[in-house]
Amino acid sequence: MSIGLDRVGVTVPGPDGPLTILEETTLDLTERRIALIGPNGSGKSTLARLVNGLVEASTGQVTVDGLDVATQGREVRRRVGFVFTDPAAQLVMPTAVEDVALSLRRAHRNRAERQRAALAVLEAHGLADLADRSVHALSGGQRQLLALAGVLATGPSVLVADEPTTLLDLRNSRRVADLLFGLEQQLVLVTHDLDLASRCERALVVDGGRVVHDGTGADAVAHYRATA
Repeated sequence: MSIGLDRVGVTVPGPDGPLTILEETTLDLTERRIALIGPNGSGKSTLARLVNGLVEASTGQVTVDGLDVATQGREVRRRVGFVFTDPAAQLVMPTAVEDVALSLRRAHRNRAERQRAALAVLEAHGLADLADRSVHALSGGQRQLLALAGVLATGPSVLVADEPTTLLDLRNSRRVADLLFGLEQQLVLVTHDLDLASRCERALVVDGGRVVHDGTGADAVAHYRATA
């Protein structure tokens, strides 16, 4: 997969005029594992959310495998899955199996088939014993794994994960990280975990709405540490 940004900028209204969130940026992202790192408010989450249209570009063009995010959004969203920092933002059904089944409603019109497919997804992610449990009764790690399972059930080609381990303890952070780095999909990972970023083939350091460094994960982490 290839993610392209051609002179893409993002501005929003401010009290004293337009406020620049992301300065015009041109990128071609083809690596399998890509990290976005930088301080809070730097623009890295904005950059990630451009990929599936959660944030609209004010200037330029964003493409995913040649599809224009602005004009072919439906096709893009079928290819790009998004995982939020807080899984509560995307777990909307009462139980774990119902939540995964909701993600499968397009692929399986028949309710019984959809239920079986959802159970299979939970089994594949080691969550089968939680199928009938309320999503509100799950631990933070279980909720994040369930959110990931629901997104991956749709078969995206790209997964964008916005700080998916920030709210988790060490054990669950490792479990989620192992899942992410074991995926076949292209991964765009927004993270403050520099150990995770260093495992990526490519990493962008974002600061003040600009990409200030672009290199391997290890090089980008070294740059960030040196300038933070």
